[in-house]
Amino acid sequence: MTRISLSGFPIVLETKRLILRPWKDDEADAQALFRYASDPEIGPNAGWLPHESVIYSGNMIRTILKKDGIFAITRKGGDNEAIGSIGLTMSPSGARGRKETEAELGYWIARPYQNQGLTTEAVREMLRYAFCDRQREGVWCCYYDGNLRSRHVMDKTGFTYDHTDFHSFNPMMDKYFVEHFMYLPAKRYFNYIGKML
Repeated sequence: MTRISLSGFPIVLETKRLILRPWKDDEADAQALFRYASDPEIGPNAGWLPHESVIYSGNMIRTILKKDGIFAITRKGGDNEAIGSIGLTMSPSGARGRKETEAELGYWIARPYQNQGLTTEAVREMLRYAFCDRQREGVWCCYYDGNLRSRHVMDKTGFTYDHTDFHSFNPMMDKYFVEHFMYLPAKRYFNYIGKML
């Protein structure tokens, strides 16, 4: 379910247990982001270095996370604390094979909230948003070799394997990775949703 404010406020997305809202450039979001993004088990799997300070986290919010299509994951009925992030990159990328009519989905959730189906729930809502609200013709989602937790979420939400880049360079980590590309075209998404209803 999407809530869109007609008075110029940002888009907020809701699921049964979550609220996906824009990141805020404030102390609370910077503290929450640092708390969870400093975990060395989280960042490298998602393609970034563990955060080293609240100031660094605040800068990441301002420069990366406060963009159209990127949302903080928060628990419904909770304290509005950001427990992860999920977003769509809408711009085309020749290097990654992404067309103008497609998007790339990225996500992570803090370790205390893993294995509860929350990531899958957030991904399903983002796919609904991508295909129904943003009219994307397809959505890409990628994972580094060995990140089976992320692959499992993709499998559960309708993505299928497309190809592997055996020399995917990550400039932030200054390192090459084996990166697997998964794809979900709009037609398959709507067929998949129909089977779930």
